[in-house]
Amino acid sequence: MQTSPNKKQLVIGNWKMNGSSAANAGLLRSLLPVISSLEGVEVALCPPFPYLSTVADLLDDSDVALGAQNLSTELTGAYTGEVGGTMLRDIGCRFVLVGHSERRALYGEDDACVAKKFATALQAGLIPVLCVGETLVQRQSGETQAIVTAQLNAVLNAVGFNDLVKGVIAYEPVWAIGTGETATPEQAQAVHRHIRQWLASQHRAAAADCRILYGGSVKADNAEQLFSQPDIDGGLIGGASLDAMSFAAICSAAQVKPTS
Repeated sequence: MQTSPNKKQLVIGNWKMNGSSAANAGLLRSLLPVISSLEGVEVALCPPFPYLSTVADLLDDSDVALGAQNLSTELTGAYTGEVGGTMLRDIGCRFVLVGHSERRALYGEDDACVAKKFATALQAGLIPVLCVGETLVQRQSGETQAIVTAQLNAVLNAVGFNDLVKGVIAYEPVWAIGTGETATPEQAQAVHRHIRQWLASQHRAAAADCRILYGGSVKADNAEQLFSQPDIDGGLIGGASLDAMSFAAICSAAQVKPTS
């Protein structure tokens, strides 16, 4: 089974903890004219929290969507230092990343926490981008499918299938994030196919419509080959999203998705 040919590909740039007011403005000044003419691909950017409002203003006359890199498990309340989903929605965010591998590994977010954040994002009117993936040790031990399935099941059990597919799924092999290593197109496709088949076991039509992105050292020179795989619907891009020409080339590569 493969993706529906009728939905737009999606490319999300995750700036992580990078940027400044001047650098962000310069990046968007170079990027937006280049990607404004792209067809068949949706683009979103996830800057750090301090720059969300200013980036929202810079994106105002474009079709590029705004996203956040994280959110609280709670909508509002006495949670010093946290940011609620309703706040993100209020300043114009459409997407929010949930369960990125760096949040899981560095900040101890387990499957239950990720599932709660996914539910809270939906409650706030945001589209959660659920990140799933295995470490190198887990891959070498043959646990990739089991790990990814467990991460998906945690959200399924928390929100149900109908709400799960309101989000986006991003497969990011942890061993390929920020390392320069990239899963081969065949390795990436194998996991995307597993995710699609798992979704299809719940509801076949919804599985075809759900967007599954690949994240893991995607670059301008490998994007087209990755995005041409039948079950890959775009990418979650880290470092390359900080370079206007590289990110534009990646977004352009998402247009070449075959429809058969």
